[in-house]
Amino acid sequence: MNATGSRKPKQAETWPRKITVGRESVSVYRRKTPLGNFAYMVANYADGKRRFDSYADEALALEAAAKLARQMSEREVVAAAMTNEQASEYAASVQKLAPFNAGLLSAADAVANALKIIGGFDTVEKVKEAAAQGQPIPGLADIIAAATFYRQRNKKVTAKRVADVVTELLALKEARGGAERYVSDLKFRLDKFADKFPCNIGSVTTADVQAWLDGLKLSSQSYANNRRVVHLLFEFAIARGYCLDNPAAELERVKIRNGEIEIFTPDETRRLLAAASEDFLPCLAIGLFAGLRSAEVERLDWRDVDLKQGHIIVGADKAKTASRRVVPIAENLAEWLKSYADRKGALWPHGRDWFHKCQLAAAATTEVKPDPDKGIAEQKPVKWKANGCRHSFASYSFALCADAGRVAGYCGNSPQVIHRHYKQLCTPADAKKFFSIKPAAVVTVLPTPAAEIANANT
Repeated sequence: MNATGSRKPKQAETWPRKITVGRESVSVYRRKTPLGNFAYMVANYADGKRRFDSYADEALALEAAAKLARQMSEREVVAAAMTNEQASEYAASVQKLAPFNAGLLSAADAVANALKIIGGFDTVEKVKEAAAQGQPIPGLADIIAAATFYRQRNKKVTAKRVADVVTELLALKEARGGAERYVSDLKFRLDKFADKFPCNIGSVTTADVQAWLDGLKLSSQSYANNRRVVHLLFEFAIARGYCLDNPAAELERVKIRNGEIEIFTPDETRRLLAAASEDFLPCLAIGLFAGLRSAEVERLDWRDVDLKQGHIIVGADKAKTASRRVVPIAENLAEWLKSYADRKGALWPHGRDWFHKCQLAAAATTEVKPDPDKGIAEQKPVKWKANGCRHSFASYSFALCADAGRVAGYCGNSPQVIHRHYKQLCTPADAKKFFSIKPAAVVTVLPTPAAEIANANT
């Protein structure tokens, strides 16, 4: 009150207001909104650049300003107490962030939030333990991995169908002088893959490829071979910007099991030869009585089969080991091939897939249903044995001559392989029966030709 006893007039509020703690001050501004009420803004320079934090209530704005001033003041105290090493680290950090126009505080805030999202560290104890052991903070590596994943997923790719990528890969392999047998194998496997996935290669997932491989029900070796070529296809696609990652890299790996070597008995051999289709018969006979691999038979030309000289030439371009070899034509094999002496061109012109179907069809056709009225006994079908023709030739040949080096020369491998896989699998007596099987000795009662069964499975 004044001397006359009247009340002193209230002093008008002044804006902006300043909240000061130590040597740090924070300004609070008030503005009138279009609705007629007031809003309050706190000037925040914490990260080195000014920004305004808005509040609808005056008390909240003043409280926030006071808190901010205290934090800034505390930082000054910490900065004053920094060692030379800490100051150097600070300067280096600021320098690293400069190209990105980011302050140290904002970068630290981003890292802290990222670690919280990832869950890299749950407790302060974990951080202290890592620091004490000189290890990086848990979760920092995850931030890099997350950033890499984000970049990959947001990178632009060129949409390209699987079949087109396969065609491009095969063309490149041929242009670079890839071996014919290698390119042929790639084509065989990748064409099947392209047929299964008529879509853009970038949309194929690991789960898709795994389901396809599982559905093929392959041996461990065939599974590994298909996994290898599909992996190659995706690496090729990544390098050319057709997809972001390689789903084949995460496919299940299987241990390759060679299993036991299985051979056809003389009786099974007779039944298979009787069941084979006309086109497939010479291929089957050469596999059984000359020991060529299926892939080598598929690549043979009739000019490689010299019945007059009595040998088959497996050229370096046809052999698996890329080395030329000459295999003698056994007497019984000559009988099987005699009716084909005037053939020319490819021994097997129908492709690898059809070759495989004919193998299985010949085995299936050996089944004989019982017919008591005609005196026909039941015969279960011969089980087709993987590489059974080649294994049979090697085993029976070794039983006859007991010369591993000689048999290895015919088969295109080493004497050690012959000893390890084909020793004592059969007797010399069975071997003589095997190499005595000729067309005249084969009699059969088969209701369904092998070719018909193979056609039904296409």
